[in-house]
Amino acid sequence: MSRRAARLRDAARRAFERGAASARPGALVSAIGREVEQSVRSEGFSVIRALSGHGVGRTIHEAPTVPNYFDHRQKDVLTEGLVITIEPLISERPCRVVEDADGWTLRAANCALAAHFEETIVVTNGAPLVLTKAA
Repeated sequence: MSRRAARLRDAARRAFERGAASARPGALVSAIGREVEQSVRSEGFSVIRALSGHGVGRTIHEAPTVPNYFDHRQKDVLTEGLVITIEPLISERPCRVVEDADGWTLRAANCALAAHFEETIVVTNGAPLVLTKAA
């Protein structure tokens, strides 16, 4: 792995950590995106705005949408026990996402390096409970 790719990977993980730290009952979902975006930008990378985290319940992709950037229109409030994914999807420079013919693979249209870090959390009164963290 190149040094730049490793920096990008690590930046995605740190962005998740900052976003997760802001996930508290009563906070706006948009606070997560603000933290993710600030973290990513501080490291010189870009958030891929077309992709986001989401709620998890009876189906895997439920409300609320959890953008990786501050969206003033996102007015949902986090509640204790809410299960969401926080998924920083970032790239080395601004890019547009394209879907390959297989209907699954996503890539940067400008061939920029990209990274994705995802965990599923439960919002609690303390630190969020990370459900998908490897033991």
